Amino acid sequence: MGEVRIIKINQNVTADNDKAAEMLRSRLSAGGTLFLNVMSSPGSGKTTTLIGLINRLKNDFRIGEMDVDIDSRLDAQRVADATGVEAIQVHNCGLCHIDADMVTRALMEYDTTGLDLLILENIGNLVCPAEFDTGAHKNVMILSVPEGDDKPLKYPLMFSVSDIVLINKIDTLGFFDFDMDKARERILKLNPKAEIYPVSAKTGEGMDAVSARLRELILSHK
Repeated sequence: MGEVRIIKINQNVTADNDKAAEMLRSRLSAGGTLFLNVMSSPGSGKTTTLIGLINRLKNDFRIGEMDVDIDSRLDAQRVADATGVEAIQVHNCGLCHIDADMVTRALMEYDTTGLDLLILENIGNLVCPAEFDTGAHKNVMILSVPEGDDKPLKYPLMFSVSDIVLINKIDTLGFFDFDMDKARERILKLNPKAEIYPVSAKTGEGMDAVSARLRELILSHK
């Protein structure tokens, strides 16, 4: 009969990533840069939302953007063209996430000196990105109306780790069975401290409130 060895692991498997994340957070804080990690599923309107927010803030703050994708530079190019800020594309070699070490290595090619705000547009996925600390100061999650108000029930970790939740595409509420009160209740049950903002990146509704909150965070980070 073959021998089976039991290996006991006492250390958190994400311990190295957590250390890298803390180091990155501290470095960016020392430079006065607020780092936001923006997560969502594909098609939530993440890039359009970021373009709208950046354009509302870029005249007062120096902003940088990093876009994570399996391939192509489409989203980073869209942000750069629509806002004029420096944007870079990070290819994660087919992985379903990006972690603090990957961000740190990417920033070796991106000078953050003088940036007031650095935005990471994470890969479209409601599972893996929530599991890895990227070194961000705040996690922002975008839930779109067409996805349904039940997403907090199906992907609880994503909503648990998100400091700010934007409910996007509210201009489509008349076409989908989405209950805003239920969505709020489900999010706050998982994360009582979550800040929730209904928005439409397309029409601009609610976007001024979000940009005002980001403005507060940037200034308080200095």
